[in-house]
Amino acid sequence: MGATSITQELTCPIAAARMFNALIIEANALIPKLLPQFIKSVELVQGDGGAGSIEQVNFTEASHFKYVRHRINELDKENFVCRYTMIEGEALGDKLESIDYEVKFDAASDGGSVCKMTSKYNTKEAFQVEEEEIKAGKEKAMAIFKVVESYLLENPQAYA
Repeated sequence: MGATSITQELTCPIAAARMFNALIIEANALIPKLLPQFIKSVELVQGDGGAGSIEQVNFTEASHFKYVRHRINELDKENFVCRYTMIEGEALGDKLESIDYEVKFDAASDGGSVCKMTSKYNTKEAFQVEEEEIKAGKEKAMAIFKVVESYLLENPQAYA
């Protein structure tokens, strides 16, 4: 099994705690509300939402995929860190065993935050992850991030 990792860093005018709560803790309710054209629902399949839990993201007919499942490996609410693994779904295709994600929010000096997202693509056998596949994943993550950021800017009391 091979692996390819990428990291991206985003700055945001929203405080780390609010972004973490909206994008990670309350994602199962908020993301389908903000992106109903793409995400039908996010449901807890196993566990209580903490480490060891499994969540399923169900996509609408507009997506190429029906669903993906994530296992939450770590949820550190005090340090605003979430580590999870995509363990099932068509998005893994025939090349990927899993994708490990780490999302961490740090406070910025201007009152906003810096989000560092790392994705590790764990391939089956000697497959290589194509640059286009990585780019597509980064663009989807960035789009979700920006939608949540816009929502929080327009709704200053949400997740405060």
